[in-house]
Amino acid sequence: MIPAHRYAERLARLAAVARAGGVDAVLVAVGPDLEYLTGYRAMPLERLTMLVVAPDEAPVLVVPRLERAAAEAALRTDVRIATWDETEDPYELALGDVGTGGAAPSLLAVSDRLWASHLLRFQAARPGARFAPASSVLRELRMVKDEDEIDLLRRAAHAADRVVTRIAAGPLVGRTEVDVAREVRERLIENGHQEAHFAIVGSGPNSASPHHEASERVIRAGEPIVLDIGGTLDGYGSDITRTIWVTGGDPANGPDEAFQRLFGLVREAQASATAAAWPGTPAEQVDAVARGIIEAGGHGRYFIHRLGHGIGLEGHEEPYLVAGNSEPIEAGHAFSIEPGIYLEGRYGVRIEDIVVCGRDGPIVLNEAPRELYVVDG
Repeated sequence: MIPAHRYAERLARLAAVARAGGVDAVLVAVGPDLEYLTGYRAMPLERLTMLVVAPDEAPVLVVPRLERAAAEAALRTDVRIATWDETEDPYELALGDVGTGGAAPSLLAVSDRLWASHLLRFQAARPGARFAPASSVLRELRMVKDEDEIDLLRRAAHAADRVVTRIAAGPLVGRTEVDVAREVRERLIENGHQEAHFAIVGSGPNSASPHHEASERVIRAGEPIVLDIGGTLDGYGSDITRTIWVTGGDPANGPDEAFQRLFGLVREAQASATAAAWPGTPAEQVDAVARGIIEAGGHGRYFIHRLGHGIGLEGHEEPYLVAGNSEPIEAGHAFSIEPGIYLEGRYGVRIEDIVVCGRDGPIVLNEAPRELYVVDG
């Protein structure tokens, strides 16, 4: 669990960043931003819940009166709660004096996930104000994970490692992808996750679909399975991919040379990109390391997605390891490194770990073996 003092520090840092950026107020909606700043995982409703952080004022959480008790129980830091009744205007309550009386229009930063219906009401309430995404002031805070966050990411990664090991032990042959996916979700919960968000079980030709939805296809001997699983443990995400080959107990059903070469390329790309994830390295350069190896092996056009994405309270968040992102990675950034090769209609390979950029180099959180899992199934 994140200690209470972290939330107070985050709110103070956000106010300082807002002040430096000329932002009059940050309007933090229900979602990961609100949870990051207060610990409150509020229910998304048509009724407005909004944390208002202004540079020179104490933060205020505006909630419907019927949500006050839930907010008080969940808050992990000292924030004043202002409630509104059904017949009151919560938008004026949230804005207070922000954007009134000044010669220049106010600059209001709003959560990227704020419902359009709420944003339109804020715009109507302050027609002269300028609006910007809150990520412009929050991204630097959320991208750099503190020690407590890294510990939660590590715990989530180790729990997912255990699930991969258990699933690879079988049985697999003769079961449907949907059935295996159901087991994955159950075992993620058994191993400490509060939520199991996804279980990609791509067998045979389905392994060439990076975001394959588990189907009624029956897993057969002599084919690969791309297993990509994840969820959240105490709010922080896991995400791991391993590639399995099932033989059905017959060595003659083992992987052919072409598949082994494919896997070897992905394994080399994943290891080399991980080793390149040092502070100061441009995010696109880490992607280029992996992509260059796969291109040199003749399969560049079959690596069809970015190398990786940030992870924390969200499964996909900044930084993104992709061509065009020249921003350097920093100590505390946490992200996936997951190269893949996908031969449509035939098969695919992916290996994925969660990696933290440490001051002295990359720290790999996942511990499950990265070699091809050749199992009886």
